Amino acid sequence: MPKLPVVAIIGRPNTGKSTLFNRLVGRRKAIVSDTPGTTRDQVAHRVEGEKVDYVLLDTGGMGGGTQDTDLEDDVQQQSLLALEHADLIIFTINSTEELTSSDFACVDTLRKNKRKHVPVILALTKCDNPEKIDGILPQYFALGIADHIVATSAPHKIGIEDLESTIVEELLGLHFQKDESGEAEEMPKIAIIGKPNVGKSSIVNALMSEPQRKASPLLVSDIPGTTRDAIDTVIRFHEKDYLFIDTAGLKRQKQTRKSEMETFASFRSIQVLEHCDICVLILDATQPVSKQDKRIAAMANEEGKGLIVLLNKMDQVSSAEKEHVLTQVQNALLFCRYAPLLVCSAVSKEGLLSIFPLIESVHRNRSRRIPTHDLHRWFREAVSKHPMGALASAKHITQAEEIPPTFVVFVKNAKHVRVSQLRTLDNAIRKTYAFEGTPLRWVTKEESR
Repeated sequence: MPKLPVVAIIGRPNTGKSTLFNRLVGRRKAIVSDTPGTTRDQVAHRVEGEKVDYVLLDTGGMGGGTQDTDLEDDVQQQSLLALEHADLIIFTINSTEELTSSDFACVDTLRKNKRKHVPVILALTKCDNPEKIDGILPQYFALGIADHIVATSAPHKIGIEDLESTIVEELLGLHFQKDESGEAEEMPKIAIIGKPNVGKSSIVNALMSEPQRKASPLLVSDIPGTTRDAIDTVIRFHEKDYLFIDTAGLKRQKQTRKSEMETFASFRSIQVLEHCDICVLILDATQPVSKQDKRIAAMANEEGKGLIVLLNKMDQVSSAEKEHVLTQVQNALLFCRYAPLLVCSAVSKEGLLSIFPLIESVHRNRSRRIPTHDLHRWFREAVSKHPMGALASAKHITQAEEIPPTFVVFVKNAKHVRVSQLRTLDNAIRKTYAFEGTPLRWVTKEESR
């Protein structure tokens, strides 16, 4: 299978990198803001074209100038890693401003750190008036850093087609090609969710291979809210790829009102939750399960996603306390007791690799279909063992949907069916069929007369 090239967008803060990224991928994926330093982690997206596919990478601002001084050095280091491993670089400069010391610092960094054979496309951003371009081009050619200069305005779609064709031309010139083997397999999409500072990014980093971790580690800090964007990371385990999406910590609504940026981040996490296959809820073993933890688990349940509960930082819990901690977590999450519970430590990696068999199991279970004649046989046996009221006289049951598994029971009067009776059916079917890790849906319909 041909190697998928990496195209990295770099530049100083607030030059329109994320806006350009969103335009090239065709949807709003990276957070966009006028605040310098909004993007911290690398945001990646696979772009599929007629001639070549590539991974487009949005990076944090280089050269300083952000308001995020606590993490500025780490962001710079992470952007350097992206630069060193990129096959093509898009260097962004804000065409509406004079060249700054940060721009020149980025040019110097490019000369020192990029691989010699890697081409650079200089993307002039915010070029809303193409007539002014010719007058400002000489100063950019004088930088002597780019093979091509393309004037763009992402919001107005100016120059985007030229930039896309230039990217494809350069990648083809580097002998990259589209994979026509048809071997591409839909990867399970796993969202890493949870409150801020429970170790979500540390978990993903710990699952990476050593070369991958050196090339593109996720930013980790004790400062809550370090991750803002939803970060895609493909991890290979036993010859199979898994797409892990590290999300910003979900906060209570009254907390997200404090900051526009936190609202964006929380919204992006909810979007990821809606589009993933499986949610891995990260809990801190040193803290009791909070209302916010329960709310996040409930969101995954309501969206019909596969759910795995991962209890992190277990290495910080004494042996005498471990059983007590597990009991507390299980009691707090009774409403999603179908979710498997995995104890581990991102630091020691103990128990962490067990997540892959769980993901495989949950991925199968959430699309399981039970033949109707098997359902009828199971249903007759289930209702004979419990007082089921109106359900006992039901003549027909069928599985209407596979994801999540949804069962329809036809009864004489749906109003007479109690929630507790449906819960009894839920427990009974899980004892017979493998539905660990997936919520089930129960629908009652009245029989046609």
